[in-house]
Amino acid sequence: MELVAADIGGTHARFALATVTDGKVALGPETVLKTGEFAGLPEAWRAFEQALGRPLPPAAGIALAGPADGDVVRLTNSGWVLERSRLNAQLGVDRLSLVNDFAAVAHAVARCETFTHICGPERPLPERGVVSIVGPGTGLGVAMLVRGPEGDRVIATEGGHIEFAPLDREEQRLRDDLAGRFGRVSVERVLSGAGLGEIYASITGRDPPEPAELWRLALTGAAPVAVTALDRFCRILGSAAGDLALAQGADAVVIAGGLGLRLAEHLPASSFPERFAAKGRFQARMETLPVKLITHPQPGLLGAAAAFLSEHGG
Repeated sequence: MELVAADIGGTHARFALATVTDGKVALGPETVLKTGEFAGLPEAWRAFEQALGRPLPPAAGIALAGPADGDVVRLTNSGWVLERSRLNAQLGVDRLSLVNDFAAVAHAVARCETFTHICGPERPLPERGVVSIVGPGTGLGVAMLVRGPEGDRVIATEGGHIEFAPLDREEQRLRDDLAGRFGRVSVERVLSGAGLGEIYASITGRDPPEPAELWRLALTGAAPVAVTALDRFCRILGSAAGDLALAQGADAVVIAGGLGLRLAEHLPASSFPERFAAKGRFQARMETLPVKLITHPQPGLLGAAAAFLSEHGG
């Protein structure tokens, strides 16, 4: 069978055709659209159909950057609003699955084997137990994959909106700066694409470069202060991922998100592993958890299709 897989984030809307054969998903070429250039999903859907040059199949799995329950669905970092009761007619589909974007990534984690090792014991993800999925991108996505004898169960969360917990003076200053502007400071204020600029500004007292340029400077090592900000970003990500693993009773952790692949070479050599394990009386347990990074090029699209199969079958 064939279906549309879509991954709708705060910045980009990604589409691809997915072909399912014997329960396995194969993705066709993706089309990437800028969310801000369209009034809503139906308009972007039609643009994808035009780019494809043929009618779309009447089935779709759609991952959304925000809560996917209820009739009215609002994307967390976009102005798009979806009405579930009208969506089938608007898109021209008979069968539709809507899933939180990081729940979709959890579905992808359950199906693929493309991971790179970050820290902890170098062993495969457990066949039973809890896998915490954490990923910085436009925001900070968090989900759980619960594996058991009855199969895999995916649980969407809004863990990226827990409170940012500073652990030293520099991080306290960063938190105070953010609190002065936003009041409550969630961890995704720091662990997101824009968060690197907040760290840079706190370190230097200067306005940061544009986000894309700052990330380029940091990842290429072209500016020492940007590299310092990136290491702080990785350090805070280690702390947050460890906290979430403790809260979820995790047996393993997978790092994902739009920034995940870009950090693949940086996380193992940064302070991430140290901060991940530094949980006081639970440090010994944290050191037993494998931490991996998913390297599938489009886990959101794969997971959207997998979520459709989980709900509707092949």
